[in-house]
Order: sequence, then C-alpha cells, then structure tokens
Amino acid sequence: MDIHATLEAPCTADALFAHVDDLARYSEWTTLVHRADADPADAQAWQVELRARMGPLARSKRLRMSRTLRDPHTHVAVFERTEIDGKHHSPWVLRAQVDEVDGASTLRMHLHYGGALWTGGVLERVLADQITSGRERLLALVNSRR
Repeated sequence: MDIHATLEAPCTADALFAHVDDLARYSEWTTLVHRADADPADAQAWQVELRARMGPLARSKRLRMSRTLRDPHTHVAVFERTEIDGKHHSPWVLRAQVDEVDGASTLRMHLHYGGALWTGGVLERVLADQITSGRERLLALVNSRR
C-alpha cells in the first residue's frame, strides 16, 4: 500500500520541516501517532505506537522506526521500520519532503506499508481520515508560530 499526501502552508520550509523531521513531534499534529519515544540506544530511532479507531473498534501497532535520511538543506526526511528482534517484519517507509517558493511551502509525504494488517481497505480509510485531520492540526501549529 502506498499513500501520498500534500499540504500547502504559509511558512518557510525550515518552519514546516521542523514538524516532520522528528517522529517525536508527530503526536502534536496526528492522532495516528499516539506516541513516539526516542530510542536511548540510537539517536536516529524511535519506538512508535500507532493507534487508529474505526467506530467502536480500535487497533494499535508498535514499531521501531529509524530516520535513514535527514537533509535539512533539501528538507527531506525518511523513516524506515528497523526492528532489532531478529524477526521478519513488514516494511513501513515514510518520506517527507518540503519545498519552498516565495515564502510558502509544500509538504509531500509518502507512506509505504508492505504488510497485511487491516485488510480490505480499512487502513486506507483510517489514513484518509488521519490525513485530513492532520493537515488541519499541522496548519494550526505552523500558523500559531508565525
């Protein structure tokens, strides 16, 4: 599954990138990331708990994600699932890129998930809802710091 989303924001690329290059900040603007705690053994890794609700049902997933690329000059960050338990796990890859033109920025995010959790389009529906509400919250955060 591949999900693409964009956001237009009235701020600099640096200001917007600050919200997407650190997984610990994601819970400020998306409820899908319930928490993301820095891994004390690796400064580029987080223990992430994802939570989603569909009606009366809730589902959670814990993963270890590592930032495999961070370029503050081009405003690109890539996070990949990197479990260290020796077992095979489905891939999760999140890529965020911010471009700036005339003081306004565009965030492009791409999430790749290669597993079978939440079949039948459930994950896609949950993510679509999260993208919509996350855009609003992220814009509010960016606008509050202007």
